Amino acid sequence: MSTMGTLPAALGPVTELVGRELEAAMLRERLRDPLVRLVTVTGRAGVGKSRLALEVVRELGGEFGRVEVRDAGAPDTPSALADLAAPPALPAHVEGRQESGRVLLLLDGCDHEARPGAAGALEALAGDPRVVVLATAVEPLGVYGELLLPLNPLPVPGPVRGPAGGGSAAADPHELQEVASVALFVRRARAADPAFALTAENAGAVAEICTLLDGLPLALELAACRLRLLPPHLLPVRLRDRTTVLSGGPANAPERHRSLAALAEWSCRGLDAPARALLGRLSVYEPGFGLSAAGLSAESAVDTLMDRGLLVVVGEERGELRLAVSEPVRSAARDALAEAGGEGAARDAHAERYRTLVGSAQAGLRGTGQDHLLRELAAEGANVTAALRRLRERGDAEAAAAMVLGCRLPWLVQGRLREGLEWCDELAGEGGPALPDAVRARLADLSGVFALALGDPQEAVRRHRQALALGKGVGDRRQNALVSAHLGAALLEAGDPPGARAVLVTAHSALEAMGVTGGAADAASSLAGVLRAEGDRRRAQELLDRAVEALRRSRDGRGLAGALRREAALALDGDEPARADRALREALRLYGSVGERTELPALLEEFSLLLMRTAPAQRPRTVRLLAAADTLRAATGAAVQDEWRSAAERARTDLGARLDWTDFAPAWAEGVRMTASEAVAEALSAPAPTRRPSAGPAPEEQSLTPRQVQVALLVSEGMTNRQIAARLDISEWTVVNHVRQVMRRLGCSSRVQVAGAVGRWA
Repeated sequence: MSTMGTLPAALGPVTELVGRELEAAMLRERLRDPLVRLVTVTGRAGVGKSRLALEVVRELGGEFGRVEVRDAGAPDTPSALADLAAPPALPAHVEGRQESGRVLLLLDGCDHEARPGAAGALEALAGDPRVVVLATAVEPLGVYGELLLPLNPLPVPGPVRGPAGGGSAAADPHELQEVASVALFVRRARAADPAFALTAENAGAVAEICTLLDGLPLALELAACRLRLLPPHLLPVRLRDRTTVLSGGPANAPERHRSLAALAEWSCRGLDAPARALLGRLSVYEPGFGLSAAGLSAESAVDTLMDRGLLVVVGEERGELRLAVSEPVRSAARDALAEAGGEGAARDAHAERYRTLVGSAQAGLRGTGQDHLLRELAAEGANVTAALRRLRERGDAEAAAAMVLGCRLPWLVQGRLREGLEWCDELAGEGGPALPDAVRARLADLSGVFALALGDPQEAVRRHRQALALGKGVGDRRQNALVSAHLGAALLEAGDPPGARAVLVTAHSALEAMGVTGGAADAASSLAGVLRAEGDRRRAQELLDRAVEALRRSRDGRGLAGALRREAALALDGDEPARADRALREALRLYGSVGERTELPALLEEFSLLLMRTAPAQRPRTVRLLAAADTLRAATGAAVQDEWRSAAERARTDLGARLDWTDFAPAWAEGVRMTASEAVAEALSAPAPTRRPSAGPAPEEQSLTPRQVQVALLVSEGMTNRQIAARLDISEWTVVNHVRQVMRRLGCSSRVQVAGAVGRWA
């Protein structure tokens, strides 16, 4: 008969486990293994180690002759552990069990002062092979034979996606409910307020709450209780600066579980001075910083903080770990730093580190190493912004302006267009800080670049002209030529090719004469666009060839991708889809390598329209790519010119008419969920166009529905109508109709010709 010791009140679970199915299954499997003697569930404070361990012990209790539960952190723990550690007392502990039965002992909370006693007890218990120990601790106990089960916080929602075809940032409550941290928050919120429900209106706020709290179960439960006082949309505002404001845990819980401030204090107990100092310095960093960016390469205290779960790994970028100080420890450490008067110095050091990082990256951003630098700056984006805020707060306007100017390419690639525009306006606008005219001119020019990327060419023209006016008195010929090139690109997008030509010819000539390779190549690419608009394809191609060659030599991948898109447009004008396909695929690979966000949506649409023309059987893939482009563009806040929007809408309408709704809707939903890298991979996996015989059918005649494609493939395998009907579970008469449509659309007069046409699809 299995027995269970008296459970401490704090250990009694009153709610079910959420999102721990896999960990519970792994723990059950290990405890059932006859060769396993000690399993330690590790994880940071508040992650739910005790609850998981106790639930599994309850499930497995009947499989052991006796079960004992001990709270290693309780006041009477030392004597209890001492009794367990004494070999003569061991038989009394297991008295009454069957001779063949095993004893399961749960030692909960083997941390801080309880660790020595727990380790001693485990060494003594090792003498009886019938005893199996399940321990919970922040760190491994370090006992020989110990098996570890690390317990991480619950997964948090990813970036919020908008609905198909719209630019809304509203989260989908049905999708969010599948995320474990959200599911836990919702259940606890309903316990606090039975009327609470996850809706489209509050889903975004709930997602932000779960992210701010790192998916830590205890923090989520405390936050859910706050819904009795605050509506969901106000709770994130309360938590953004300090998560340690959360309190109100159960009165029968341990002190550390009653508030996040107490949890943070308990988590840091026993840290030595160097580790505490490092924790305070890192608390001003935004989550996701790299070891090298934070200057941690030689810090021995890093391992100590990671062992304790105070410094956690949140990702990886090209082999380098991305780290974060875990909440609520980060908030508590910042509070302590502020009380000691050291927060300002720590933030200044942080700002200087990232100002240096951005400045040192400039030399490589237009050449070799561009992809690595752009990805590193994207990964450090939150810290770059925090550094900018600090420079602004302390009144260092010129340093802030230099940093914003250095963020030109990174922010364009990351799609941070509105943010970039706002920083330019804040620093260079009326009422802003006093800056030299040369700096204000560069900021005005950069603001025009952001305005054009946002889809407002008229506003971009205005801003570039303002930059030229400011630059006249400065006399910087190189900068003025670059601004003129940007103005020409904006005039072209604004529908003024003659005006663009006048500006670009002069700018291109000046930049070439000064040896500004990248700027001259960009100007040549824009000028090629003007010549194409005027119908001079030959000269446009000549200019574009020179631009492409220069960009290849300089290893400017993003600039090269833009030139290749113009090359694809020229190829399509000349009815050369295969050449256009090659150019667009190379552009996709280049955008994928740098993590492009701003120009990728338009490229995906260009590729989709080409795919519709060359591979009608790829309609579901085309739908996915158009949906991905729509959603990725919405994330940047960019608008689309009416002409291009009409082309994309016509494509969607045509696809919707040619595909059944049951095919179109799932394909669109899949595209909406794609990340940028997934969309690039989806496009590159499409089959390349094949050369058609000159007398072959027109693209429209080749267009087949997915079902007709299936029928054509089976015809090519030599199947009869009856065999096809059986294979597809449709009537033979339906097959006859499909075969007739296939033959008509492919321009075939026999089944043999259908087989030949299908063979050319490969």
